[in-house]
Amino acid sequence: MRDFHPRALWCALLSALVVSPAVLAQTEDYVTDKVFTQGVEGPAVDAHGNLYAVNFAEEGTIGIIDKKDNAQLFVKLPQGSTGNGIRFDRKGTMYVADYSAHNVLKIDPQTKAISVHAHSDKMNQPNDIAIAKSGIIYASDPKWADNTGNLWKIATDGTVTLLEANMGTTNGVEVSTDEKHLYVNESVQRKIWKYDIDKKTGAVKNKRLLIEFKDHGMDGMRCDAEGNLYIARYAAGEVAVVSPQGTLLQRIKLKGQKPTNVAFGGDDGKTVYVTLQDRGAIETFRSELPGREWLLQAK
Repeated sequence: MRDFHPRALWCALLSALVVSPAVLAQTEDYVTDKVFTQGVEGPAVDAHGNLYAVNFAEEGTIGIIDKKDNAQLFVKLPQGSTGNGIRFDRKGTMYVADYSAHNVLKIDPQTKAISVHAHSDKMNQPNDIAIAKSGIIYASDPKWADNTGNLWKIATDGTVTLLEANMGTTNGVEVSTDEKHLYVNESVQRKIWKYDIDKKTGAVKNKRLLIEFKDHGMDGMRCDAEGNLYIARYAAGEVAVVSPQGTLLQRIKLKGQKPTNVAFGGDDGKTVYVTLQDRGAIETFRSELPGREWLLQAK
């Protein structure tokens, strides 16, 4: 048997860690089982630290959680509307992807007045949205019947422009921390695409593959302060953290198996909230860095 030097053993162990990121189990419940329906999504945190998620107790609603285990009804959406992704702009206005009515809704957080910010009958079902500093909204638009999808740009005046058609099942969407890139994932195809954003028009170009997973689906995703993506890995029961270069950095194990989306919040922006479809619940864990949107609201 050949001698194995201790330094060689250490290098082998270090290499294994790089190839197989550690799976951490440090989550806890923020909202327990069945408080939300299996359509629980969103989630988003306002400048005051309140957490919001769609489908509280029944479909077609938005719930507000101001502290652990204290979820209440925030608004009931108009008849025929069902929320999915939620985001806040820099002014504090809430935007909601309304997949059943083909809208992006706008909600005044003070008056709770609901209006249609954008509508298009050409949309399959607006699923998730991301907002740039400029106020431009990007919307994913899957068609689950044939596993295809579109990507839309929505101007500040509500004008809807198709950026790309006939993609895979577009789902999670996020603007990079430096505002130079747009990330869009395809759930069934398990791919995340990276685009360059045109600074003047908000259009996207130079599409390339960031990362592809071998198993399970993907749903919502958000960036931290350094541009790392936190990705809800549907049916994998985890949140995957991927660098802007496409390196898998970490996998955070969850109690539930079907995470639908993530959001950063808490006093320092380092608390990550995860909505779980199979539980109708929300779990949390701590990150090393605050989230992109939390930093924008804090300024």
